[in-house]
Amino acid sequence: MFTKNKNNLTHFDKKTFVNEIVSLNEKPFRANQIWSWIYHHGIKNFHDMTNISKQSREILEKKFSLDRPEISKDLISFDGTRKFLIKFSDNQEVEAVFIPEKNRGTLCISSQIGCTLSCKFCHTGTQTLVRNLESHEIVSQILVAKDLINDWPTTKLSIPNSSEQFNSITHIVFMGMGEPFFNYDNVDRAIKILNDPDGLNFSLRKITISTSGLVPEILRCSKELKTNLAISLHGTNDELRTNIMAINKKYPLHELFSACKIYNRENPHQKITFEYVMLRNVNDQEKNALELINSINKYNLNVKINLIPFNPWQGCDYFSSDETVIKRFQDILKKYDLIAPIRKTRGQDVLAACGQLKSMSLPKSYKNRLTNK
Repeated sequence: MFTKNKNNLTHFDKKTFVNEIVSLNEKPFRANQIWSWIYHHGIKNFHDMTNISKQSREILEKKFSLDRPEISKDLISFDGTRKFLIKFSDNQEVEAVFIPEKNRGTLCISSQIGCTLSCKFCHTGTQTLVRNLESHEIVSQILVAKDLINDWPTTKLSIPNSSEQFNSITHIVFMGMGEPFFNYDNVDRAIKILNDPDGLNFSLRKITISTSGLVPEILRCSKELKTNLAISLHGTNDELRTNIMAINKKYPLHELFSACKIYNRENPHQKITFEYVMLRNVNDQEKNALELINSINKYNLNVKINLIPFNPWQGCDYFSSDETVIKRFQDILKKYDLIAPIRKTRGQDVLAACGQLKSMSLPKSYKNRLTNK
């Protein structure tokens, strides 16, 4: 539901937000109170802001809205993973995924509608890029997710989920649709809102940006964003990586690893995560593990490697490596004292797993099958 002829207060960065409120003859502290109502308490109606005068609330109601995007689908996996299809005012859609675990809850969010990269193993890459998300659209994914799982201070309730799983968003990962660094400025502005202590108050150490390997933006991020960094690696030599990830033609492994080394130097207490999807007979051989080890040692990188079983999607040409192959790959890495957990697949039955997100162009029969689960 979107209100016409009113500015949406959630569309402003903090500075503009304060200026808008002050322009109504309110004090700056009042702007901070309103900001807190929206981003800390999750309030969607000005009349619920009980420490704001009735007159001020009426003025705010006439001038502004607090509309959220529409949830056009809400799918819950058998394992508790929850996928939301979020529709914006122009009817474009993105997906976000909430992954509850025993001691944490991770929200995977999108930065673009579609993607330009066309990585061969990624479902999102089959969807043409429509546009970048605005910063408020990025933040809105957190707001609507918190609405749906009742994750505001005054509405803590259980969602239809295992009681052993955590019903709160503790971590944010930019691992949904799109390449975050192709939308760097909006991602930067969104992170400032997520990190604001008067609102959502997510620590930068609880926010991870995943990139396919845009070297200039990795270097920029190392000095500016100070979040966790994940690299979608997936290949251990240039020929292999270029074959499955075209971005490697522009930023080959030497440049990527050199940028990672600089990132490590600028952020000495943070490990970079290498995301590595395990593709049967493509990148899962012993020689691939040894190539990866040699590169990590050559560039003296402080990293951990997430080994990800490939999650299939309709029309893909790849298969996941067998469990024994993944375990053998892991054992080789661990032999050289590298941290290399095998990621547990979550949400595969609702196409919410790693590499499966896509908001448009799924066969209607397949969408209906998921909706009717």
